[in-house]
Amino acid sequence: MSVAAARALLPFVVGATLLAPTALSAATRELPDFAALVQAHGSEVVNISTSPRHRDRAPEGNDDALNAWPPGAFGAPNGREVASLGSGFVISADGYLLTCAHVVDGAGEIVVRLADRREYHARMIGADRRSDIALLKVDATDLRPVAIGDPQQLHVGDWVLAIGAPFGFDSSATAGIVSAKGRSLPNENYVSFLQTDVAINPGNSGGPLFNLKGEVVGVNSQIYSRTGAFMGVSFAIPIDIAMRIAQQLRAQGGVHRGWLGVSLQEVTHGLAAAYGLDRPRGALVADVLPAGPAAGSDLKPGDIVLEYEGQPIGLSSELPPLVGLTAPGSKARFRVFRRNRGLIDVVATVGELRDESTKVALPSKRGDGGQRLGLVLSELSSEQRKHYDLKGGVYVDDIMDGPARNAGLRVGDVIADVDGRSVGSVGAFYRLMAQSTSDRPAVLRVRRGASAIYLALSPR
Repeated sequence: MSVAAARALLPFVVGATLLAPTALSAATRELPDFAALVQAHGSEVVNISTSPRHRDRAPEGNDDALNAWPPGAFGAPNGREVASLGSGFVISADGYLLTCAHVVDGAGEIVVRLADRREYHARMIGADRRSDIALLKVDATDLRPVAIGDPQQLHVGDWVLAIGAPFGFDSSATAGIVSAKGRSLPNENYVSFLQTDVAINPGNSGGPLFNLKGEVVGVNSQIYSRTGAFMGVSFAIPIDIAMRIAQQLRAQGGVHRGWLGVSLQEVTHGLAAAYGLDRPRGALVADVLPAGPAAGSDLKPGDIVLEYEGQPIGLSSELPPLVGLTAPGSKARFRVFRRNRGLIDVVATVGELRDESTKVALPSKRGDGGQRLGLVLSELSSEQRKHYDLKGGVYVDDIMDGPARNAGLRVGDVIADVDGRSVGSVGAFYRLMAQSTSDRPAVLRVRRGASAIYLALSPR
């Protein structure tokens, strides 16, 4: 055979080698045996239907919509009674089941169907809307409960499996990987979600998320979608949080959630530099409510919480779930970084979160002021100072291109202090800012609406 002919045959030889049975079997062995998982654990998953329920038409697909479904199987005209479909799973042999609160919200009747087609009427033991967890009970004694896993042992990239009833199709299995951990979602301050790319659709809500050991690590709850249907991003409530909620629901029919009465914000690169931290981390205490539990402690606005009860805090979203799971009345220990003092320990007594909310209207005094830093400022009237409970402060009337806009200031903000010193006037603000440098930005305490935030403002 000539050299040219041999070269021509080479790609075919290589291709045949790559497709050899031994190589294929090795690749196959590396994939999870999802069939065995479904066979072993499918009987632990239940289908849940509720009726009657008055439902509005399913929401249109808004851009960047985060959907926690109240889904009918295939939709229904506005105002008509439909059956809501969802999923759940057995957590005890004597008939306790876990699902999502939105699956059974407002239900007049709850019917649970097992994988072997047995049906039971379930009663609601309790539901917690903040965590989206509900505990149900059926009269049975021979159910097979799930094994509970540890979400802390999950890694991004790990395989996971969901079993549920999307669109009413019972015992449907979908698989994917863990995309991220510790996700904070809008209006969901007390759950740190698992993000996956497992296909989750209406009817999957409340179903289990399994790891490869066959242990439940999460409760499938929500999706992120522009259309209302699955687009590759789904969220599950970590099972350790869900089980803690279930224990409280079983014991007392409701949840007593810890509360500190503080506003938190993320530590940006600019704030980390201003504080002298090596990198952005922790939760910055932007404000302490005067009547809140933390007001009686040494926790102060401007503190950066780096640890809570010995657990490191990397993002501000990690702190509220930990506080929420703390029993009211308990004393909690914080490791905080305080500017100009460094690391200190603070102890605060945790209060109980109530469902009350307070809204504060924003005054709108306009005026003229200097335009340095891209700002138009005016001084607060005595009425406005009383409203904000401030001794001083300046009102942001307008923002132009420049350092102020880059720092995140907005029209309507009230700058209360600079580097911990109260701002008594527009002139005082600029005198304080003159002491900052581009290497060490000034830290502004800003009132925005009903809460306070901290921003790092560099003079150039």
